[in-house]
Amino acid sequence: MRDTRESRLLLVLLIAIAFALITVDIRGGEDSPVDGARSAAAAVFGPIEDGVSAGVNPVGNAVAAIRDSGERHDRLAQLEQENAALKAKLGSDDRDRSRLRQLDKMLKIAGQGQYGIKGAEVIAIGAAQGFSWTITIDVGAGDGIKRDMTVLNGDGLVGRVTTVGPNTATVLLANDPDFTVGTRMESTDELGFASGQGDRPLRVELLNGKAEVKKGDRLVTFGSQADKPFVPGVPVGVVSRVDPSGGNLTRTLYVAPYVGFSKLDIVGVVVQAPEKDPRDTVLPAKPKPTPTPTVTVTVTPSGEPPVDGQNQYEQEQ
Repeated sequence: MRDTRESRLLLVLLIAIAFALITVDIRGGEDSPVDGARSAAAAVFGPIEDGVSAGVNPVGNAVAAIRDSGERHDRLAQLEQENAALKAKLGSDDRDRSRLRQLDKMLKIAGQGQYGIKGAEVIAIGAAQGFSWTITIDVGAGDGIKRDMTVLNGDGLVGRVTTVGPNTATVLLANDPDFTVGTRMESTDELGFASGQGDRPLRVELLNGKAEVKKGDRLVTFGSQADKPFVPGVPVGVVSRVDPSGGNLTRTLYVAPYVGFSKLDIVGVVVQAPEKDPRDTVLPAKPKPTPTPTVTVTVTPSGEPPVDGQNQYEQEQ
């Protein structure tokens, strides 16, 4: 439309009519005379608004989704943290249970052998003491620990104390090449000396070159004078191989130690020796032999029907 005097007058008239209708609608409230016209307009323009809304809503939904995804991400992160904390707690509980089992086994050995022990935790291994097989424990002179005390755990002989500080001590492990302990064979009482070989079995030299020894025989500590550095009766290990004597004055054995030196955690330092030698009483109970199943084959004479339960070979006979 061109900008003329008539067009300007028409625009002013239309604006005046619009204001008049608005005033009438506001004053009329729910009984407004233009309510019918509004309903008609809604019927005409409603579908158009829906179409426009359908086009706009995906954008709004995307914005809402981004906002909600941030909230979900925060919630997921929180759940992950809670799960991690729960797993850590469960792991801690598992470790506590494992340590309780170790402690129970150690107290059982101490009770059987009548050893007075001071419990300790392994806090370091090896590196602080060079290339030796050693551990550091969290008890020292302040706890009554002294040099040349026997160290054990729930499985058997761990080693002996070599260095003592105010609050810690160093233990030389039984598998160290510089470690030697007197041993006694179970039942036969044959004496020898066991030496460490690192991650290989202990090497034991029996004093009797003609001693009757077989795989599976067990050894305990023989004990030292005044019970230092070793108290008697502590389980050492099981014979895994026996070298032929060859007429030598001594006989060489190889012994798998009871203790796993690479996974030490809870140990006990023997601060009071037993009043008498416990002998073999501290050794674990021997496992019961597994029965060997036997099969009886019965040959059925020719011409007779096979008995129920016989094998195919019998049936063919």
